[in-house]
Amino acid sequence: MLTIYGVYRSRATRNVWLCNELGLPFKHVPVIQFNRLKGTPPAGTIHTKSPEFLAVNPNGRIPSIDDDGLVLHESLAINLYLARKHGGPLAPANVAEEGLAAMWALWAATEVEPHSIQVLYNMAAKPPEERDAKLAAASVEALRAPFAVLDKELAKTGYIMGGRFTVADINVAEVCRYALPAKELFEAAPNISAWMKACHARPAYQDMMAKRNAEPE
Repeated sequence: MLTIYGVYRSRATRNVWLCNELGLPFKHVPVIQFNRLKGTPPAGTIHTKSPEFLAVNPNGRIPSIDDDGLVLHESLAINLYLARKHGGPLAPANVAEEGLAAMWALWAATEVEPHSIQVLYNMAAKPPEERDAKLAAASVEALRAPFAVLDKELAKTGYIMGGRFTVADINVAEVCRYALPAKELFEAAPNISAWMKACHARPAYQDMMAKRNAEPE
């Protein structure tokens, strides 16, 4: 049985979405990020500094998975593994697509996420008095070039690779989701905007997001 460690309000959403798409059953262990705890956590709460979780991931980060004894960390890599293992249209169809899926995952992690997460924090997630408007604006500007690259790629088929919805779309869409508060980015990238709407209309995504929204902040 596959076990996913991490609350829904974390990067574990990426792995849950993929599992939903695959119809893959999993056990969910809601590990909370330690820095998000307020006061003394209730008895039995598992967080990223809990000994039982550190035995799974000594880095103290979520998500992690245990797939019948194979323990993996890093949400984007986990998705590439699960897609490769279980196959189907979401998986790379050949070695070339495996390379493309890995390339786009690394691109999302390096070119987009450092900035998109700051957009989320400083335009929506943090209380207004804690937001850094200058950092938010700088992050939006930093995203214009990579968004232009992705928008051009999506203009070809509407998907990131293979002319179909794949694990690459899940990985990149989940990183781009953090930038949604910056509406101007999506208005300037119509292909990204249409692609994100199509991704978010998928039942597997909606099921994941409903559980995420039901989870306490």
